[in-house]
Amino acid sequence: MNAVRFTGIGGASGDMILAALVDLGADLGRIRALLSKLPVGRFAIEREAVSSHGLRGTRLHVRRPQERGHRVRANGHRAAHHHEHRTFADIRRLLQSARLPDAVRDDALAVFRRLANAEGAVHGVPAARVRFHEVGAVDSILDIVGACAARHDLGIDRVWVDPLPLGSGTVVCAHGVYPVPAPAVVELLKGVPVLAADTGAEMVTPTGAALLMEWRSEAPPREPLRIAAAGHGFGLREFDDRPNALRAVLLTSEAAGAAEAAPEGCLVLETNIDDCSPQLVGALADRLLAAGALDAFVTPVQMKKQRPGTLLTVLCETSARGALLDLIFTESTTIGVREYAVRRTVLPRRIETVRTPYGAVRVKVSSWQGRDVTRAPEMDDCIARARARGVPVRAVFDAARTAAGTATTSAPPRAPRRRRRAGP
Repeated sequence: MNAVRFTGIGGASGDMILAALVDLGADLGRIRALLSKLPVGRFAIEREAVSSHGLRGTRLHVRRPQERGHRVRANGHRAAHHHEHRTFADIRRLLQSARLPDAVRDDALAVFRRLANAEGAVHGVPAARVRFHEVGAVDSILDIVGACAARHDLGIDRVWVDPLPLGSGTVVCAHGVYPVPAPAVVELLKGVPVLAADTGAEMVTPTGAALLMEWRSEAPPREPLRIAAAGHGFGLREFDDRPNALRAVLLTSEAAGAAEAAPEGCLVLETNIDDCSPQLVGALADRLLAAGALDAFVTPVQMKKQRPGTLLTVLCETSARGALLDLIFTESTTIGVREYAVRRTVLPRRIETVRTPYGAVRVKVSSWQGRDVTRAPEMDDCIARARARGVPVRAVFDAARTAAGTATTSAPPRAPRRRRRAGP
């Protein structure tokens, strides 16, 4: 498992999140190439090395030919002079028209949907009628899609967010002057711990709050994790008492050596449902996984009175039981849940990157009793490389498996030697 822990020393915004993940090791070249598929016109993303209050890190700047510069909001995060006003439907069409990896597109759409719901609650209108102003600008679209791409580039499975500092003062938005935090931020951060900070400036933007709250895992890690790397993403403003930085710490459950997997105790929660829309069951399964379930899946079953139904099965740690039961009972029509203890054995795993004729592909490697036993190419990478090269996904998948079995992570696989034909 790869996880990241965000600490908002100076707050959080979309560009700070992207910069922190790039500083953590996400490949900015690959992210630029992916963002170039968006139909938003020409742009450039420049990387700047920053040192402030004893911390070093990365600041990113988005440049577009048509802009005359950026207006800096009170919080020091960038905002374009002219905002494009887009609805959620506009954003969805824009993302679906681009040849993005499915996982990145779906992640970005989920962030924009969360923003639309928050803005709709603030203004008292349906989410579908919300018109994004600052968030609809090209810079914000690049921040959100870029951050989602960076997360998947690093193979991050879970995200933990420390309490965020809210700041103070006022901020100028499209609708006028609002107190800090902005109303959408208040809506997005409902129910999560926050910190007071008398900086006289906005410290958490709607884009930053939406990204972190969409990614946030509610259940804390049960197994011990190892710190693999740390990065800092900087905003534009300078604070007197702290660096305007967002820290990202990469955590992994990969063992330092090839340790033998040990069984661990878990719970299975399951229920039969025959009077609930399949769409609701699917949405529930997604929410269960986001809330910390180790696995959640559905199985078609035949129930009493010959009714077709669905068996919902959830595997979880004991500490997550209450939160997951609450979701099951509030998001479905079931009136009872069975639960029983089980034990599972999980193999240690690590992520390697191999080179194929179609580009780099991440491979998950699992070990058992000191030896590698499985090598599974990441399907999102295979799909992205196949789309980029116009070849079948299976061709990329097979090439990655071959490379994973025969090549190191730093050298491309050798091309097969041609046999010489006998005779002249």
